[in-house]
Amino acid sequence: MISAIESIDANRPFTWPARRPLLTAEWRQLAMLNYAVDRAILRPLVPTGTELDDWNGESYASVIGFQFLRTTFCGVPIPFHASFVEVNLRFYIRRRAPEGWRRGVAFIRELAPRRAVALVANLLYGERYLAVPMTHELVPGEGEVPRRLEYGWRYRGGSGRLALEPAGEALPLAEGSHEQYIAEHYWGYSHHPRGGVEYEVAHPSWQYSPGRAASFECDHVAAVYGELWVEALSGPPTSAFWADGSAVRVYAGQRIH
Repeated sequence: MISAIESIDANRPFTWPARRPLLTAEWRQLAMLNYAVDRAILRPLVPTGTELDDWNGESYASVIGFQFLRTTFCGVPIPFHASFVEVNLRFYIRRRAPEGWRRGVAFIRELAPRRAVALVANLLYGERYLAVPMTHELVPGEGEVPRRLEYGWRYRGGSGRLALEPAGEALPLAEGSHEQYIAEHYWGYSHHPRGGVEYEVAHPSWQYSPGRAASFECDHVAAVYGELWVEALSGPPTSAFWADGSAVRVYAGQRIH
């Protein structure tokens, strides 16, 4: 199945949804490593009320590292938790709504260094955060695109890292492109003991730069992500790119069936 792209019209000024967000932040310096994955791995993980959203007949999962900055919850900054880095593993799904398809993501695992962040996200949204020590490194380039960026973590005596070298120039996401399919998802979905959860994530469209080189190394894939992901994440990514990111707003979730 080939999904219909739900994108932001570049010719129309971006506007935020009128209602009050639950969380505001900035997501910056995204390293996005994308893997074509066997659907048999993903089908049991699809949240209630959604289905897999393929690209040209392939299902994808992405390992993404980024900076989570200037975070507020209900408009209030959380001391010592406003800025941190995150690495997540997500895959792509969609849900039929009255206005058409809502294209979204579901998370296999999210890594962050702040325990309070993990607790709140797991409780409110049914996410799968794990609090671990984390590091990051960014080597500036000549313009806005970095020369290299890396995100790392430690867990149970092991370590992991993802690294990306962007090709250079920052480009707008092309309509209907693979990069747009990966980057532009404005809904999140998760399992919850009382049913599925759907929440909206709003942000303006991002710019990107193709990855010249990318790598993912993790000596505890089974412990962090599950045994089935050992082979799926063992080779080089199918695609990789950098995105600049932007301010984001995350809205309260609702139950779906």
